[in-house]
Amino acid sequence: MLTQTTSRVLEPSDLDAALAVLDREPVANAFVTSRVQIAGLDPWRLGGEMWGWYEDGILTSLCYAGANLVPICAGPRAIRAFADRARRAGRRCSSIVGPSGATSDLWRLLEPQWGPAREVRRHQPLMVTDRLPADLTPDPYVRRVRKDEMERIMPACVAMFTEEVGVSPLAGDGGLLYQARVAELVGSGRAFARFDADGKVVFKAEIGAATDRACQIQGVWVAPEYRGTGLAAPGMAAVLRYALADVAPVVSLYVNDFNTAARRAYQRVGFREVGAFMSVLF
Repeated sequence: MLTQTTSRVLEPSDLDAALAVLDREPVANAFVTSRVQIAGLDPWRLGGEMWGWYEDGILTSLCYAGANLVPICAGPRAIRAFADRARRAGRRCSSIVGPSGATSDLWRLLEPQWGPAREVRRHQPLMVTDRLPADLTPDPYVRRVRKDEMERIMPACVAMFTEEVGVSPLAGDGGLLYQARVAELVGSGRAFARFDADGKVVFKAEIGAATDRACQIQGVWVAPEYRGTGLAAPGMAAVLRYALADVAPVVSLYVNDFNTAARRAYQRVGFREVGAFMSVLF
């Protein structure tokens, strides 16, 4: 039993305590919760360490340290402890992402050693809905991507990632990890697309994180030649219908504040802003 105020790397035996922290904010924490529910806290299976912050022996805050550094339910003292641990370990992540307040505080402490970042997106609205729009018909041509359609969906996924993040997911390992991630989403029935008559993707989105309480739509993309033609909102309504019926009672997403077209489309589908994320990209 830890009786002092301290931080440490969590072990598999800490799973229940970690899930209790994650469960305090099921929408904001959907991404990390979904990973932990599948992989537990073993670093090899989880793809990174889970750091815990204890107040008087009680686990109160977490920080996922993998490909992303993600502060979870973290107040000022926990943020300082996580920043100290991150500085000692050195930067291994490609981004810091999480609720804007905690992420901003964490980046302020890490920037002197880890900066400059390639890009800082300080305000990314977090949006949620729990119902289908009454005045918008879901696109009937948006459907689950089949496993034999990987070659069709991959170019769209690569284009989306490159536009969104600013670097290609094929860099480094030739795209092996990214292709495996897309294959996982397709295989689990969480990748959706509309194809044109030639079999080309014109709209796509994935349910990138899923728990029994909330899921998160990611990777929304419309082919450039179809932008402005009204595909996005009905396409999102179709994905939302699948998500609410098959995955979770609450559906979330976060979006760049400068992407006014996307924000308008999500509002049209009924998503409402409930908070904000922040991303620091390296």
